[in-house]
Amino acid sequence: MALADRHLNLGRDEHSGEVLARGGDLEAHSILQRTGFVPVVRLHETYHRLPVGFDAAEEQRLAIRAVARLRAVSYHVEADEAFDTETREPHYLPLGSQVTHLAELIREATTSDEVSDVLTELTASHDGVLIALGEVLTAAASFYSDLGQAPDPHTAKRLQDLVEHRLSVIWSDLTHMRNDLADRHQDHPQRRACAAEVGPDEREASAVCACPPPPPRLATSPAAPPAAHAPAARPRH
Repeated sequence: MALADRHLNLGRDEHSGEVLARGGDLEAHSILQRTGFVPVVRLHETYHRLPVGFDAAEEQRLAIRAVARLRAVSYHVEADEAFDTETREPHYLPLGSQVTHLAELIREATTSDEVSDVLTELTASHDGVLIALGEVLTAAASFYSDLGQAPDPHTAKRLQDLVEHRLSVIWSDLTHMRNDLADRHQDHPQRRACAAEVGPDEREASAVCACPPPPPRLATSPAAPPAAHAPAARPRH
């Protein structure tokens, strides 16, 4: 990770008067968003701002909290004097980290039964992750449907369509895969549980097990947002 990714600037913009945060990596962006900041994606940069409509006292409270949360996990934050305090907040793993742990369990799995168990956490028909996600989207749709602005019914319908036509397909496909793996009882041919034993013909005196090195992991990252289109040049007369 680049050192620059651990550095942020958080202060009030002298031109717009908005409280802005610039810099940081995806973890820092997540902390800002959980503190109330809104991401702003532009062609050449991404930064965060506080929502519109807050008074100065609320903006200061949220900015101080953002600085405290970022510094609690060792980010270097250059902040306006009004936001620069000794306040710190304990850092707790968010709910998404628990779901991410399921991916680690699959990466470490050596049998089809182990992966089937993990996929069950996603697909369980009463309290699986996908069922819970559907409940969240349905609740958000209900909230939007009664909010009162012209686009809100369309947004509510869009959320319900995601549940009925997108999420349901994902749940159905993963349930089929989970059931297939549950019936296989198969060891993965290229993975095996580590017995922490070294054979007598091992050449490396430092070896602690006979397992081959793990394959390289592919780095994953969220898809980049679509680039903004530059305005068309006006024809010269």
